[in-house]
Amino acid sequence: MEKQELKNFENQKLRTFGRRHGKKLSNRKQWLMDNLLPKIAPNITDFAEKPVILEVGFGNGEHLRDLAIQNPDSIIIGAEPFANGVAALLSAITNESDNSLIDEYKNIRIHPDDVRLMLENDKFKNIKFNEIWVLHPDPWPKARHEKRRLLNHDFLNLLSKFMTKESSIIIGTDHWEYYDWIVEQLKQTNLVIKSTELDTIKTRYQIKNKAGTTNPKYLILSIN
Repeated sequence: MEKQELKNFENQKLRTFGRRHGKKLSNRKQWLMDNLLPKIAPNITDFAEKPVILEVGFGNGEHLRDLAIQNPDSIIIGAEPFANGVAALLSAITNESDNSLIDEYKNIRIHPDDVRLMLENDKFKNIKFNEIWVLHPDPWPKARHEKRRLLNHDFLNLLSKFMTKESSIIIGTDHWEYYDWIVEQLKQTNLVIKSTELDTIKTRYQIKNKAGTTNPKYLILSIN
C-alpha cells in the first residue's frame, strides 16, 4: 500500500463521528485551551508509580471530576474530541481568579481527541489502566449508522490490550438495544461480564435519558 493510501486508511479507521466544535468559546475558556490544556496532556512519566484510570468520552467532565476526587492517588485521564466539552472541564477544574488548577483536580490529564490516537501511540503502549469508563456513548440508533458505534469488538479488543487481570471496563448506557448489541460484540473479544450491578451514575446524559428508559444498564468487564 502506498504511503498516501495508508494515511487515508488510517484516517478513515480513526474517524470520530459527531460534532468536534459547538458554540464559540468565551475568552477565558479559549485561554485555557491555548495555555493550560497543553500542560496537562497525558505524559508517560506521570504513570510510572501511580494507578491510572481512563474515561473515554467525558462530555463536560462531571464524572471525570468525581473520579479525580475519589481517587486522589491515581492519575485520571479523560479523552474527549468535542472541544466545548474539554473547555467546560478546564473551566470547572481551575480557579476563576487566576486560571490555576484547583488542588483536588491536579491529578487530571486530558487528551482532547479520539482516544484511539493516544492508545495507538507507541509511547503509551505499556500503560495499564486500573479502570476504563465509557458512560453513555452515542448509541447511533438508526440501522444505517450502526457502524458508527464506538463499542464494537475492535475497540473493545484495543482497550483490553491496556488491561491486567485486575482491571475493569465499566460501560453505562440508557439505550437498551445498544446494550444488547455490546453484549453480542463481546463474543468476539477476550472480555467477559464480571457484573451488571452498579449504582446509577448521574451525568448530564443520564439525566437527559433520550432513550426514555427507566434506568441505565451497566456492564463491568474483565479479561477472561
